[in-house]
Amino acid sequence: MRLSPTACLIATTVCSIGCSDDDGPPAQQGASIIVNGSGAPDDDANAPDQKPAFSEQTRAKAPTKTSKVKVETITSQLAQPWAVEVLKDGRFLVTEKQGRLRVVTAEGRVLPPIEGIPKVDDRGQGGLLDVAIDERGDELTLCITYAEPREDDKNATAAACGTATGSENLTLSGLKTVFQQEPAWESDKHFGSRLLFADDDIVWITTGERSNPDSRHLSQDKSAALGKVIRLKRDGTVPSDNPFAADGGVAAQVWSYGHRNIQSAALDADGRLWTVEHGARGGDELNRPEAGKNYGWPVITYGEDYSGTPIGSGITEKEGMEQPLYYWDPVIAPCGMVVYSGDLFSEWRGNLLIGGLVSEGLVRLTLDGDRVTSEERLSLDARVRDVAQGPDGAVYLVTDEDEGKLLKLTPAD
Repeated sequence: MRLSPTACLIATTVCSIGCSDDDGPPAQQGASIIVNGSGAPDDDANAPDQKPAFSEQTRAKAPTKTSKVKVETITSQLAQPWAVEVLKDGRFLVTEKQGRLRVVTAEGRVLPPIEGIPKVDDRGQGGLLDVAIDERGDELTLCITYAEPREDDKNATAAACGTATGSENLTLSGLKTVFQQEPAWESDKHFGSRLLFADDDIVWITTGERSNPDSRHLSQDKSAALGKVIRLKRDGTVPSDNPFAADGGVAAQVWSYGHRNIQSAALDADGRLWTVEHGARGGDELNRPEAGKNYGWPVITYGEDYSGTPIGSGITEKEGMEQPLYYWDPVIAPCGMVVYSGDLFSEWRGNLLIGGLVSEGLVRLTLDGDRVTSEERLSLDARVRDVAQGPDGAVYLVTDEDEGKLLKLTPAD
């Protein structure tokens, strides 16, 4: 989507010329636009004969009052950023796909890469992926996920955690691998790869099913860590209350299964996990994964395959498999998500804010319990790769570009 003249007002660009790499002020720092929200476009579905299982499972109406948001560019000097986290002091941690983890200062200076990041396989959809932080007093725990190179040209999702210190740039120490997806696969797609800290030293890790037709079925196999929500302790051990803990092995790590490629995950105020996973042509799904449940891929799904043919038997319901709380056809290509809890956007509190790659912006869902009641689109003319909420209540995004941006969203009124 392109921003129309009525959708945005171009403000003064503070830094309009190329600035120095790494430590210099970023180009376009301070540039801002005003974006008005709208309902989702009424585009033709890829699978028009499929019907939702319940009212407003898809194509929810626009909110009664749409948003008006100021979008400011903090920096445009990032190379294919994949994830962003905001430190309490206003600094940012950003991953870059090629294998770099960087600090961006509150003023927008992009600092040199943090040392000690393991080697990544950055082919295709791989690379250095998510970063998650937990600040307790002066102690900063930092975890990353990445596409880990394996033998015979294979790779798989992995996660590692350590501690970080430093008031400007960060020094990483004690980095330890806490999760390695099995089996490895010869594929450059569908690594999933969101990681979240939860209470009781729990971490959630999402994985993809590696995309290939011959790996899809492993989403239904609890002994394979493909197409799963993984629940572990921070040190990589298995919580005793995991649904399949008694099975041992990979199955013990599994919280839920039957997923395709989860690149959006967030916890709500009650500590409940929400995810959004990629469909093919149609079939992006919002779920609230529960212990031991099967979310259907590739047996049931909305949408169709990239070839235009049905996926499997082309069915959307089956006993013993969960329906998505909401789905999109056509897709938004979801990546990154927060459940907004700040005061700055008072009308957004409790809403789901989801990054969109294909939809090129931010998707806002309002809820009544677990049901979606409205959908709003904020068009940014850029592939949004991750979404974060800052301590100030502002919303921060990174865009999937060779000259990727870190954006700050605040109310325009």
